[in-house]
Amino acid sequence: MNRNYLFLFLFSILMTVSGLAGLPPVDRDESRFVQATKQMVETGDYVDIRFQDASRYKKPIGIYWLQSAAVALSGEGATAPIWVYRLVSMLGIALAVVGIGWTGTKLFGANAGLAAGLMVAAIFATAFEGRDAKTDAMLLACCVAAQGALAQVYLAARRNEPVPNHLPWIFWIAQGLGILIKGPVSPLLSLLTAGALFAFDRDWRWLLKLKLVRGVAIVLVIVLPWLILISWKSGGAFFQEAVGKDMLNKVAQGEESHGLPPGFYVLTYSLFMWPFGLIALGAGLQAINRFRDDPRLRFCLAWYIPFWLLFEAIPTKLPHYVMPAYPGVALLIGWLLTLPAEQANAPLKRWQTWLWWATAFGLAVVAIGLALVCVGAPLYLNKTFSWWSIPAAIAALTTGYLAFPRQLQVPLGRIAAIAIGAGITFSLLFGVIGPSLKPIWLSPAIKAVVDANRPCATSVLASSRFQEPSLVFLVGTNTVLTDVDGVARHLAADPACALGLTSIGDEQKLNQLLAGQGKSAKRLTEIDGINYSSGDKVALGLYRVAQ
Repeated sequence: MNRNYLFLFLFSILMTVSGLAGLPPVDRDESRFVQATKQMVETGDYVDIRFQDASRYKKPIGIYWLQSAAVALSGEGATAPIWVYRLVSMLGIALAVVGIGWTGTKLFGANAGLAAGLMVAAIFATAFEGRDAKTDAMLLACCVAAQGALAQVYLAARRNEPVPNHLPWIFWIAQGLGILIKGPVSPLLSLLTAGALFAFDRDWRWLLKLKLVRGVAIVLVIVLPWLILISWKSGGAFFQEAVGKDMLNKVAQGEESHGLPPGFYVLTYSLFMWPFGLIALGAGLQAINRFRDDPRLRFCLAWYIPFWLLFEAIPTKLPHYVMPAYPGVALLIGWLLTLPAEQANAPLKRWQTWLWWATAFGLAVVAIGLALVCVGAPLYLNKTFSWWSIPAAIAALTTGYLAFPRQLQVPLGRIAAIAIGAGITFSLLFGVIGPSLKPIWLSPAIKAVVDANRPCATSVLASSRFQEPSLVFLVGTNTVLTDVDGVARHLAADPACALGLTSIGDEQKLNQLLAGQGKSAKRLTEIDGINYSSGDKVALGLYRVAQ
């Protein structure tokens, strides 16, 4: 059994490692997180959170501390490359995979835990988040630990069995760490789960087995010291920004152009649960037909459905928001393995059959879509064919074929084959094909030309038209994000060393602004590409004052 946990941990690491170093910093969230961590390392201030001179109080401190620890262990300091920061996310997914394997083993047996862990390790959502240096991978680990402990407490109460002493400790420590990572998400998941169980069982007394008073004290010990420090440091601005603006705005209205109607997570389910979305749905539908007689199924459905419904109702929507719910249905894949074949493959109701076939269509669309992206992206962006596209497309199509089950109960060996196929697909997509798409990676290209044309060791870049956070992380914290007037002022203030970046179309205006001070701009080189954050094609020039 312990060997299963070690296997799942190593399998998850293997699934995520490709692309960790090769994929450039991704805009905009990842680059904001890693730049804020970089500034902590540069300044030695591990309480305040800042992006350049602006406060960044949308999320708590936990992920920044973990990334800072990774940077410290690397020995690279503030010059640490992006893969060092991403190690935290890779570890977070691996811990979540082990956690769901542990939960599945305790609920349904060793094979069920192994199947659930393989699924969590191999879906598109965790493949991406494990390579993205922000909060969601480590949050998933905290949620899985808390929910796994909660599930075992609930089942012990239903069976009138004693609750092992370690479970309340795991639950509350995970809640405290989850709050430090991403505020109320982890407690919210557990509250919704407990609320749904109460609605069915009409019994809340089992929650007392969590040692509520001691548990709240544990959470306060974990969370309060930093909250006190940041409240003092920010003069209360942290709570105004994190609670008053970020959290409440997401609930009340779509924030940062991410407002979408209900149904978004239904439509994107097949992508972010690929390739296991159809298998998970089949298991979930069978569980819906049987949950009244099995408290384990009630818990798994209570884990997934209320959280999903709530986030469908909230106006602000991003794909990773519902990721903490995915392990709930992963457990059901494992449960289905424990049933006799005739029970596991019992006919679905008519509406369930229609839903199953609609999801089967989504599985096919995503598999074909990934294959087309692997082939088409290099052709469209690089104007060349990549030979890596062939094995990547074959892996995507083969995995999609394997993930279309002939019956609802899928053998463990086939689940493992699907997970391996997904791992090959993602490794080639994120580790080889993605980094090769040079036109969309403008910040690394700008860093390269700045380093090649830097007139002084202390040269600072001022950038107009391209102001993505990845540029600050790669080129330097003191990079000036401004407009063309600001670029002109920056060049004029330090004509010997300053560098400026602006659109080729603004070159005439730049020279007009400098001419008033008896100076002119010399274009050192040109960088062409696509800003994928805005979708704009750009032609940028790197300038210095003509000597």
